Order: sequence, then structure tokens, then C-alpha cells
Amino acid sequence: MGYFPFFIDLAGRAGLVVGGGSTALRKLEKLKPYGPALTAAAPVFCPEIEGMGGVTLLRRPFREEMLEGQFFAIAATDDPAVNHRIAALCRERGILVNVVDDREECTFLFPALAGRGALSVGVSTGGSSPTAAVWLKERIDGLLPPNMEEILIFLDGQRAEARRRFPGERERSGALKALFRACLDRGRPLDEGEAEEIWRQEGGR
Repeated sequence: MGYFPFFIDLAGRAGLVVGGGSTALRKLEKLKPYGPALTAAAPVFCPEIEGMGGVTLLRRPFREEMLEGQFFAIAATDDPAVNHRIAALCRERGILVNVVDDREECTFLFPALAGRGALSVGVSTGGSSPTAAVWLKERIDGLLPPNMEEILIFLDGQRAEARRRFPGERERSGALKALFRACLDRGRPLDEGEAEEIWRQEGGR
């Protein structure tokens, strides 16, 4: 069946990226917005990593003790033997590991991410074709309204009101769907009067 797409809250979680080049940089750039406590280890770092900020830099080769307390690790060196060792140690310790360009060594994969604000859509081919995943991600991105983040903030703020007006789960779900469709039709969050009209149409009290 391939990889199950868990969505994990990485805020404050410890993560180790081993490698100092462009591949390690791409992984760090993808992870940073999600708030993990990142450490990178390599004898030498590219200028972009050096200037990144918010990442603890260990300027030395990988050592086993670097894995202490890590929730996940990424092996992004140009030495397959080092990457293999990192993967083996992580599996022994129950640490999630991603090895660049070697899906057989991975216990998790990086999806191609599409989204706006709180909306995240992860696309993966299980490592078969990252190019295909990126192709689909770009098409999903093109379908999303540019202000999708504002619409989601509005919808989140309506959930308590929906619970108040619609005690039944089915009715509440239908009303929230109608609210979402109305936002899409207008291409923006609804104002108070427009939202009230939707509630009335759906039979809310």
C-alpha cells in the first residue's frame, strides 16, 4: 500500500539534518516554517545554511551521539556509507529517518507540498517519481484561491457558531459545507450578513 500520509505537528520537535550542501539546505528550508528544533551537522556548510538562522550548526562529521533526543533525522551527505549508517542507527533507536535519493532506507518521505496558510496538501508517489508528485502539486496549487488562508480563518471562526445553531452532526456538517461553497463562489470570506443568510437557508436556529 505504500506510505500512509500522517500529518505531524513538528513544532518544538528535535530534528537532525546531516549534510551541509544544497540538498541539506532544501530539507531545512522545507522544515523551518513548521517550527521544529533543527540541528545541522557537517564539517562545512554552504553559505545559505551558514546564514539561515534558527538552526543549530555542528561543524563536524556525523557522530552517533548526535541522534540523542532526536524525533527525526535526515541523511543528506554525499557519502552513501555515512547515510546508510545514519539510517541503521535511526531504525535501531526508533527515530524517523529520511535518506536522500534512497527510498529503501527511508522510514518517511518528503511530499511535494501545496497549500495556503493552514491548508497543506501533501503529494507523494512513494518515491517512484518525485517529478510526477511536483507536477500534481503545481496543479493543485493552481486550483486554490489566492486568499484561501483568509477563507480558512473565517471558516474556523464559524465552527462554534455552527455547533450552537446545529446540534446534530449531519446538519452541522451540511451547513459548514454550504458556508464553504459560498466562500468559494464569492472568492472571499463572507461578511456577517451573508453568513447569517446561509445559516437561515440551512435551517439553523
